[in-house]
Amino acid sequence: MTTPLLSELTARVKARAHSLTTPTCPCTAHVLTDRPDATVVRHADTVAKAHAPHTHPAELTSRLTTASKIPDVLLPPLTPTPVDLHGRLVTFWPYGTPVDPENPDAAPWEEAATLLAHLHRTPAPPGTPPMRGPAKAAQAIKRLRATTTAASEPLRATTTPATDPLAPLIRPVLKAWSTLPAWARAETPMPDTTTLCHGDLHLGQLVRHPAPDGPWRLIDVDDIGHGVPAWDLARPAAWFACGLLPPDEWTRFLDAYRAADGPAVPPTGDPWPALDVPARALTVQTAARAVTKAVAADRPLDEVEQALVDACARMGSAPSELARTDAK
Repeated sequence: MTTPLLSELTARVKARAHSLTTPTCPCTAHVLTDRPDATVVRHADTVAKAHAPHTHPAELTSRLTTASKIPDVLLPPLTPTPVDLHGRLVTFWPYGTPVDPENPDAAPWEEAATLLAHLHRTPAPPGTPPMRGPAKAAQAIKRLRATTTAASEPLRATTTPATDPLAPLIRPVLKAWSTLPAWARAETPMPDTTTLCHGDLHLGQLVRHPAPDGPWRLIDVDDIGHGVPAWDLARPAAWFACGLLPPDEWTRFLDAYRAADGPAVPPTGDPWPALDVPARALTVQTAARAVTKAVAADRPLDEVEQALVDACARMGSAPSELARTDAK
C-alpha cells in the first residue's frame, strides 16, 4: 500500500538522483524495504531511507558524521544531516551492490570480519552514543511479551499456565534472557565506552561500492556507537553454536578478524569467554523475534526457529551451554 511517506520519499530520492546524474533517466524507483521501523527506496544510484519513528536527531547526526569520517569502513552518506519527512528522519546514500542471498558460497565473511576489526580499532569520537545492540535485544523481549500476552488472552478461560500451548515457546526464551548480565539486557551501561561498534552486524549490512564490484563497505548506521565489540561477532558466533552456520564459515570469519588485529577476542586460543554473553544475547533476541512472528501469524515454528528456542532452553539450564553444543 502506498502511503504519503512512501510517495514523498520516492519523489525525494528521484529528485536527489537526478541532481547527481542527468535530468531524466529511464529507470523507476524501487522500494527496497517498507517496514514500520524503516522504509528504503532506490532510484538510479541513490537510496533514501526513512528511519524508525522516534529516532533521536542528534544521535543519528552523530552516527552519520562517524560514517563520513571512515569511508574505508562505513559507506558514507550523501549528506551529513538527516531531513524531516512526515515526522520521520530521512537520509540519502549512494547505492551499493548487496550480498547475493542466492549464492551463499560467495558470502564475504573475511571482508566483513576485516571491516569490523578496522571499525573496532577506530576510537569512538567524543559524544558518540551507546551502541544499540542490547537495547534492540530488550525491545525484542518486550515485543515477545506483548504479542504472546495478547495471543494467550482468549485462551485463559480454558487453559492453565501448565497447559498454555505458548508456554513451551516463551519460557525457554525468557529464562535464557534472565541469565544474561544487566548490561546485555540494556538495564545498565555497557562496560566498554571507548570502542566503536556497528551494533547489528549480519551479511545484509554489507554492500559493494561503487556498484557493482567495488570494495565492500558496512551500511546501516542506526545502531553504531561505543560498546562491547564482541557484540558485532555475536550473530555468526551464535549461528555457529546453534549449528546454523557451517564450521568452515565461522572459522573463516574468526580467523580474518584476528588477522586484522580485531580487539574483541584474544589473538589466539579460545574466543568463547569473550563471545559467550553477546552470543547468548543474540540467540535470545533472534528466538524472541521468531516466536513473536510465528505467534502473530498463527503458525508453528520452522526448523531454524525451533533450533533457536532449543538453544535458549539449553542456556536456561546452564549459562554457558550455547558454547558447548555439537557444533563445536
